[in-house]
Amino acid sequence: MKHLEYRIIKNKEQYNEYCKILEDLVISENESMPDEIELLNLLIEKWDNENNSLMDIDPIELLKSLMIENNLKAKDMVEILDLSKGTISKILNYQKGISKDTIRKLASYFKISQEAFNRPYKLINTVNRHFRNASLMNTKKDMQNSVVDG
Repeated sequence: MKHLEYRIIKNKEQYNEYCKILEDLVISENESMPDEIELLNLLIEKWDNENNSLMDIDPIELLKSLMIENNLKAKDMVEILDLSKGTISKILNYQKGISKDTIRKLASYFKISQEAFNRPYKLINTVNRHFRNASLMNTKKDMQNSVVDG
């Protein structure tokens, strides 16, 4: 029986080792190893899904960290998301929420679950301050009962 070269990842050390191997294979552009690259990707993704919760950080911090990891600037996001520079700036500065269409594009581009971006987070918005919960993005709002009598 043949010895398996790779196994299910059991700890952070093994995870880091497999990430390094995968990185080296991809950088070397070794096209004779597509199965090995695919297997390492699956093992790493399985570890990530089980051990790295994207649900621990708010969607904007997640987006910012993904941009850093992928060497992307706000101007790159303009093309990726087909949004204006001003809209990207407002999203990154918590002044505008992320639309469902933008969530789909982000999830597809970064290859992660839409749920990672579709969670409540605080907005900094003085315009709708008179609405209760207006500063929370991605929450259900009962707008009829939210207006404060002025």
